Amino acid sequence: MTFSSTRSVCSATSLETILRGLAPDGGLFVPTRIPTGLFAPEKCDTLEKAERLALGAFFDDVPESVREDAIKNLISKFPDDEHGGAVPLVDLGDYQILELFQGPTGAFKDVALSVLPVLMAAAAKAQGRDRVLILTATSGDTGSAAMAGFSGVPGVEVAVFFPNTGTSRIQRLQMTTPAAKNVHGIAIRGNFDDAQAAVKRIFADAAIRAEAEKAGVTLSSANSINTGRLVPQIAYYLYAAAKLVQQGAKSFDVVVPSGNFGNILAAYYAKLLGAPIAKFVCASNVNDVLARFIQTGTYDPGDVFTVTNSPSMDIRKSSNVERLLWLVNGGLEDPAAACAETKRLMEEFAATGRYTLSDAARTRLQADFVSGTATPDETEGEMRCMRADTRGYILDPHTAVASCVARKLALPRAETPCVIAATATPYKFPETCLRAFGEDVLSDPPPAFAALESAPITQTKVVDVAGIDDAVRELFG
Repeated sequence: MTFSSTRSVCSATSLETILRGLAPDGGLFVPTRIPTGLFAPEKCDTLEKAERLALGAFFDDVPESVREDAIKNLISKFPDDEHGGAVPLVDLGDYQILELFQGPTGAFKDVALSVLPVLMAAAAKAQGRDRVLILTATSGDTGSAAMAGFSGVPGVEVAVFFPNTGTSRIQRLQMTTPAAKNVHGIAIRGNFDDAQAAVKRIFADAAIRAEAEKAGVTLSSANSINTGRLVPQIAYYLYAAAKLVQQGAKSFDVVVPSGNFGNILAAYYAKLLGAPIAKFVCASNVNDVLARFIQTGTYDPGDVFTVTNSPSMDIRKSSNVERLLWLVNGGLEDPAAACAETKRLMEEFAATGRYTLSDAARTRLQADFVSGTATPDETEGEMRCMRADTRGYILDPHTAVASCVARKLALPRAETPCVIAATATPYKFPETCLRAFGEDVLSDPPPAFAALESAPITQTKVVDVAGIDDAVRELFG
């Protein structure tokens, strides 16, 4: 498989995209072709099989032994099939809940961030690089999963930048208590958009990259801008498709609580591989940039940023939308034209703070995607409603946004199951659960969560947004 930038036609191998993270022109790497028709239920009815298909489809130039080592590392960190498997599909009647939170930090990022360290090590070795510094912006979940995934990995350091306020207490503890010397949690006086913009700017800054190279350091990313984060997530939806097809479903809708757009984009790639997904429902909280974009074709973050009870979705500038722009502008049919149009749109966004799709691109987008929004009050109401309807099932607030949007859109449709991506465990949000239910409903927390309460704080650095560059330079050593 070869990859190109979303903004200019170029050629990069899978391992090059994993090591670089961001394309040299500031765009995102995208596969230049999609091997359609690969999906078959018997090939994807466990996460291990589904991951093997996804990695083989998009990273076929990565040695098979490396891909298999990555899958082994993933499976070792999740429950075995006798206990429901790594990604249980829970039948709640109206909805099929795809539990993506069974990993070590209780978030859907754990799957990819169990695969990425193995791929990153192979990429660094292939390029003759001894030191890799991974820069990651997080709104709450990616940071802890990256710190856990790369903890103790030789030759790799991780710097995670997270909002000083706005994450849940548990999310913050997960990023401020790691003791491994190669991981660094750095709070910023700003929001996720500030952190992500700074990280992307650093990748594009020739002077900083030159300083890193002089110090023998290669900069990379563990955000879903990195193909090594995005591709492993495709397996979630191949697995769900296999289970539902084996139960007799001809197609299904998928509802994803969306922030940086990587998870729902992974579902879209699963469809391109052949998974029978009918509609993609992008669920937003009141930071509803994505919902409005899908409904109107105009991407306009506006001036209002709201801290909500679904903090991992408190994002207004979603990086992975750029990959979707390339696709809906015909990237798989005419890459040069798609690159030119994507570059134009991103330049318009940089100049004006907004952009609008062409009529043809908007039509293509809306053929597959629909969207909806849930307020914080509606989110907590949905948590109560789901618990009552199912005699006890507890949603985390992000998954509740998705469930609320599904209800508003009158899903499921006749003969079409509705899969809701459950992106985090409720144990990450005990304060929201207590407020929603008026009582403590979270008994017997997972051991890793219980241990956080007594773990010493090891990561204490706080910087202004303007200080992110210097914080990165200090890690060059």
